[in-house]
Amino acid sequence: MTTTAQTTALHALPDEQTPDREGAMAAVADLLIALGHDPDAGDLMETPRRVADAFIELLTPEPFEMTTFANEEGYDEPVLVRGIPFVSLCRHHLLPFRGTATVGYLPRERLVGLSKLARVVAHHARALQVQESLTMQIARTLDDALDPRGVGVVIEAEHLCMSVRGVRAESALTTTTAFRGEFSGDGALQARFAGA
Repeated sequence: MTTTAQTTALHALPDEQTPDREGAMAAVADLLIALGHDPDAGDLMETPRRVADAFIELLTPEPFEMTTFANEEGYDEPVLVRGIPFVSLCRHHLLPFRGTATVGYLPRERLVGLSKLARVVAHHARALQVQESLTMQIARTLDDALDPRGVGVVIEAEHLCMSVRGVRAESALTTTTAFRGEFSGDGALQARFAGA
């Protein structure tokens, strides 16, 4: 029997617009001036370009195809990928937050290529985000693409807006979760996300 593949394209995020690189560079130069620095001084001359390019990279999701396959063997146990690294930008401070995601699902009729679980995380992380929304977006994408019996997402991240400024709580990790379907009411299934 031949496995039938299906794909769903993930492109730009809904509120994304094409970046204005020149405008971003000018804004960074203005910010440097407002902070008391000369953007034309020696080693700062390339800073507006570097900062603009860094933000454009961090805020531009890479499109990909979410390839799924028929679950011909009837696999019915959780599929989990742990330790998926990501970096995103806090939409309140424009500072990075970084961490790892554990993503999983309980299959029904479709399976997904394992690398696609990491790609879903990376896709949604490349935006101005709050961790709670990132967690929910990943879960929603998997739910829509797979129609599984359940989806789970656990994210642990360090937020530089909290660790390098303000309260300066170094190494503090924030954990967010999204459990849907059979995962939502089953503590034993949820415990698998913690490696228990």
